[in-house]
Amino acid sequence: MLAVRQAFQRKTGIVVQTAKNMKEYHEELKEALDNAYLRETLDKFAVAYKANRAAIFADLNERELIRDIAKAKDAALPNLDALFDRFAREASRRGVHVHRAATAADANAILCRIARENGCRKIIKSKSMTAEEIRVNRALEEQGCEVVETDLGEWIIQLRHESPTHMVMPAIHLSRYQVADTFTGATGRRQDSDIEKLVRLARRELRARFAEADMGISGANFAIADTGTIGICTNEGNGRLTTTLPRVHVALAGIDKLVPGIEDALRIIRVLPRNATAQDITAYVSWLTGSAECAESRDKRKIMHVIFLDNGRSSLAKDPACKDALRCVRCGACANVCPVYRLVGGHKMGHIYIGAIGLILTYFFHGREKARNLVQNCINCGACKDVCAAGIDLPAIIQEIRARLVEEEGAPIESSLLAMVLGNRKLFHTLLRFGQWAQRPVTGGTPFIRHLPSIFMQGQGFRALPAIASRPFRDQWEDLRVRLPKEGKIKVGLFAGCAQDFIYPEQLKAALNIFAAKGCSVDFPMEQSCCGLPVQMMGERKASEKVALRNVKAFDPARYDYIVSLCASCASHMKHGYPRILREHAEMAAEVRRYAGLVRDFSSFARDVLDLNEADLRNDAERVCYHAPCHLCRGMEVTEQPRELMRFAGEYRQTPEEDVCCGFGGSYSMKFPEISARIMEKKLDGLEGSGASVLVTDCPGCVMQLRGGEEKRGNTLKVEHMAEFLERHMKK
Repeated sequence: MLAVRQAFQRKTGIVVQTAKNMKEYHEELKEALDNAYLRETLDKFAVAYKANRAAIFADLNERELIRDIAKAKDAALPNLDALFDRFAREASRRGVHVHRAATAADANAILCRIARENGCRKIIKSKSMTAEEIRVNRALEEQGCEVVETDLGEWIIQLRHESPTHMVMPAIHLSRYQVADTFTGATGRRQDSDIEKLVRLARRELRARFAEADMGISGANFAIADTGTIGICTNEGNGRLTTTLPRVHVALAGIDKLVPGIEDALRIIRVLPRNATAQDITAYVSWLTGSAECAESRDKRKIMHVIFLDNGRSSLAKDPACKDALRCVRCGACANVCPVYRLVGGHKMGHIYIGAIGLILTYFFHGREKARNLVQNCINCGACKDVCAAGIDLPAIIQEIRARLVEEEGAPIESSLLAMVLGNRKLFHTLLRFGQWAQRPVTGGTPFIRHLPSIFMQGQGFRALPAIASRPFRDQWEDLRVRLPKEGKIKVGLFAGCAQDFIYPEQLKAALNIFAAKGCSVDFPMEQSCCGLPVQMMGERKASEKVALRNVKAFDPARYDYIVSLCASCASHMKHGYPRILREHAEMAAEVRRYAGLVRDFSSFARDVLDLNEADLRNDAERVCYHAPCHLCRGMEVTEQPRELMRFAGEYRQTPEEDVCCGFGGSYSMKFPEISARIMEKKLDGLEGSGASVLVTDCPGCVMQLRGGEEKRGNTLKVEHMAEFLERHMKK
């Protein structure tokens, strides 16, 4: 059966992610990247979703509502046992049989026993990710039952022997022509690709299944402990037919779906459809309390069971670093906004659960061997966190899982070497200085590495890589500092990071000129080094802590009003990441908090603190477009200040999807160059279409990605850091 299913999947062009190692995973990613229809479909959906979501949330205080949901979920998680007992007591009083299954195998065993004891052979299902999680269909079919999915998307993928590619829209990856071919195979009659005709066919084919079914299986969006009620949100009538027509109804729910009262469920309902499909509310919200009347049963009552699945949830609820994952309401929004999902789809970015939350739940529900490859495929753009209906810091949990995988299985050699190098500042800087000398034969006298043999490029041919600067910023500091006020009205500690210190010192020098013009005094502590984000992303926990501690100790908070970084990624990591990374260092807690509190990015500092405005800048109507770095617009929540600054100095031309990732992601672009290249190409297409002559951004990593891409394309756009752009337009 497995061989037949795999052969069918290959024939239809979609193979569920089954890679055993990174080499196989890259091969599977290539299959998805070669699927032009998949990319086009997910692209269109992502663009429409963002606009529709913004419109549907316009009348709500979205952030306050999400905070309330997170607070309620956090209060419920430590009390799951008590909530289960209360639900079981109330539901049992109303004629419902309640079970608790420790594992997927236990849940399937209970379900199969219910089917046997009640003589159920024909079973219908409404949509349930919990049922997918435990592979209910396979268990029942092995017992001789016929199981039919009645959600349209689920029925389509069942006929194709596939898994869902999205938690809410399981068949979004398929065209109407593929669906028509699938229905042709299922019915034995040639089917038209007209969507209305396909829907009518599905209704006709499934109608008899509803009437014949002995058992209906549903999921549950909520389980209300106070009344023993389950709540189900659906957009198709199949959910109500599945729960009402058969004489036996079994609801499957993760134990994390337990909430104390109806108010908690209603709060989630206000967000769930808006976040999932940009609707005010789903077409059907069904509440089932107790066993209903049923003429076919001996006692004239429906046989109703609720199975609560644990499958690792209780342990996860006690995990201080990762427990927030159980806040998830299964809206699927983390996939909707993910630039990686947008390219490769859920079959390559999930095991059963999809998107960012899928990378996490795969590790906890299905084991590290299933998660090992998947959890690497996060670019850390923060878009998932930004839209999460429950306020989950999904990227932080993914980073935690990477760290655990390193601890459990050991690190790849390149990761260990980087950790060793970054952990020793002098060694790191010595190697960078050596690199400046060693690169001379391959730069051709340009700022780019041009002649490096392809064996060393590792798929990096999609962009020109920058050369190390002839003289790092730290070597120029003594000459530069004499031009700055000694006792300025604002005291700045300048954090360089490795990219601007050793690759783009001109960006820092441009900032110094602006600081000097606005009367700032600046200090540059020599003990600072890389912010540590690269090793944090690789899961090298100890090296990440070591680097963070070094940087905190390098800057004396008492000496500065602000610590300014021209790298959005560094700023976000230091401000939000350091307190989390260094939480075990209690003796430094106050110092870490002070340090993080002083960190500012360049653009918000220039606009809000220095009050840089049109009086300071020369506007020559230069046409300029903007790329918003992920860690600036989401990590630092800085959005308007860069655009205001550009309007002061030029003709700002807004482009679609300015805040979508450029594809760099630090080490991500080295690990997944095939995805990084596609994201970059789409980004540059949009920016070049603006008619601008200059592209401005606030992060050296984004400069590296986009300038390198433009160099390969022939430089339609001049790519500058915001500091360089503003310094060029400063009035003398």
